[in-house]
Amino acid sequence: MFDISSTIREIAVLAVPLLAALTLHELAHGFVAYKLGDPTAKRAGRLTLNPLKHLDPIGTVVFFLIKIGWAKPVPVDPRYFKNPRAGMALVSIAGPGANFILAAIFAAGFHLINSTTVSDPEGMALKVLVPLLLICQAGVLVNLILGVFNLLPVPPLDGSGIVQYFLPQRLAYQYERFGRYGIFVILGLFILGDILGFSVLGTFLFPPVRFGAALLGVPL
Repeated sequence: MFDISSTIREIAVLAVPLLAALTLHELAHGFVAYKLGDPTAKRAGRLTLNPLKHLDPIGTVVFFLIKIGWAKPVPVDPRYFKNPRAGMALVSIAGPGANFILAAIFAAGFHLINSTTVSDPEGMALKVLVPLLLICQAGVLVNLILGVFNLLPVPPLDGSGIVQYFLPQRLAYQYERFGRYGIFVILGLFILGDILGFSVLGTFLFPPVRFGAALLGVPL
């Protein structure tokens, strides 16, 4: 049976980490592109910490349902880069890199709160610290999932931008063109997983996510 109270608690815990993860991910893309000479994201108003500028409504809802979501892609014009292929690779790395850094920050918060001694177990301090601890724990999970997911080498995910840098020019172009079908491949993997009774993407995602969480010392 659908538990509305449990759903509300889950949303309350995930809201801040998810907003931070999606916002910093897209901001990192735009910031690196801007530093490499591309003003497109700045002109579009995307070099901001305002999550409303970055959120995709469907991608956000999907995350709460299946723990995989997306934001509105930051516009990037590689023609501004001195080396377009290297520039796009750096821009691609920036998003997942921001998520991994944010995961480490949430992990630091988790350990700080977890090591805090509370003299009154029934007092207000514990009522504040427990939700904060859960938010930090969720922040590690959310950022690791988004970071690892975006490194998958399926266009238009960030991993494809990194792979293209190492491919010959002609092959890289064909690989990029595949991006228009990439989202269908990802959805197909989810559907295939449901049919076969296991998560195809989970097979690739959760081992590195669990490794990252163990490295940061945060239980999932």
